[in-house]
Amino acid sequence: MRALRFINGKLEVADVAVPELPHEALVRVVRSGICNTDIEIARGYAGFEGTIGHEFVGIVETADDGPELIGKRVVGEINAGCGRCEKCAAGDPRHCPSRTVLGIVGRDGAHAEYLQLPSRNLLVVPDNVSDEQAVFAEPLAAAYGITEQVEISDQSKVAVIGDGKLGLLCAMSLAQRSPSLILIGKHSSKMAVAGHVQGILLGDISPAMSHYFDVVVEASGSESGFATALDLVRPRGKIVLKSTFHGTPTWAASRVVVDEITIVGSRCGRFAPALELLASGAVDVSGLIQETRRLSQGDAAMHDAAIKGSLKILLDPTR
Repeated sequence: MRALRFINGKLEVADVAVPELPHEALVRVVRSGICNTDIEIARGYAGFEGTIGHEFVGIVETADDGPELIGKRVVGEINAGCGRCEKCAAGDPRHCPSRTVLGIVGRDGAHAEYLQLPSRNLLVVPDNVSDEQAVFAEPLAAAYGITEQVEISDQSKVAVIGDGKLGLLCAMSLAQRSPSLILIGKHSSKMAVAGHVQGILLGDISPAMSHYFDVVVEASGSESGFATALDLVRPRGKIVLKSTFHGTPTWAASRVVVDEITIVGSRCGRFAPALELLASGAVDVSGLIQETRRLSQGDAAMHDAAIKGSLKILLDPTR
């Protein structure tokens, strides 16, 4: 099969064997989505080598551990736990100490014709959710997963910093909880993607915003974004860090201490709520799709996805 792989510092589409892990489902990938994490991996983040990619929708071909899924269209939780530890026993392998992570840690990923995951990781996609929409289940789950860690109510004043794909998804999903949300970014065309969502205001930073917000989500992936978050959050407010990037940032620890700010790292969310948001039409991701490329064009697609201002580029391994 063909797969987009990062090996020895080089990114290329290569021919590799179809995976044959025992006791896991084999999924034929229909679409995959290029994520900023993929781009950072190709720059050295996480030290991963192998097939990259973790956003996908596909058809289950075989599943010894879940035969009822065969032939079903699915998306998949990307963290595969050991199945034995306390975290896995509680049904949440996201922090299993022995976990592998699709296309990120110890497990070949989704930019390929086939992938494997345990059947317990797979969720059937509702019929009214298209393949192109379903690809967004993972990043939308990550965005909406903030609500697992931080209480957001209809009284919460929320700011999202960053108008990239993740920032837009954070704004569109969190607006389902808070009607007082502002999206702060630099690209009017990208901001407009979220501008039609009820409850989202688009704006530039003003003095009136200083120390005003209960929750500030930093999704720009830049050190300046964190500095902005410190300016916006109220004393005893919360800053949620959503972005990963290669390098070691610096930050003003004294301000965090003096204003008693809570810093929350937020990574993966659960897929079921994300699928509900897509199926209900509460979150419309169509405006985030830039184009679809063949998997054979994966290395060029990765280059284009890294260009500032780009939106989601999907890969189609079926043609």
